[in-house]
Amino acid sequence: MTVQPPADTSYPGKTLGIIGLIASVPFNVIGLILSIVALVQSKKAGYKNTPAVIGIIIGSVITIATVIVIIVLVGFAVAAIANCGDLGPGVHQVNGVAVSCS
Repeated sequence: MTVQPPADTSYPGKTLGIIGLIASVPFNVIGLILSIVALVQSKKAGYKNTPAVIGIIIGSVITIATVIVIIVLVGFAVAAIANCGDLGPGVHQVNGVAVSCS
């Protein structure tokens, strides 16, 4: 009579995929990288890793959205600086809005 060890229900990259999924929301780039590593580990072992795929999607979307927001904010800042350069120092009314330039 042979005794077989219990079936291992985990697979390579499973835990890392879950961590990557969770991290992809507050730390999108780190979560994206962890999810990619987890997916590669799982694929090498022949397993699917749904949490890693979801982490890659969420991390990618949030990273792209963050880059777009930064570009827009930089554009507004450049426009405000240019506007103040034209107006000079002081408080000015532009389209009914008080603009303070130092």
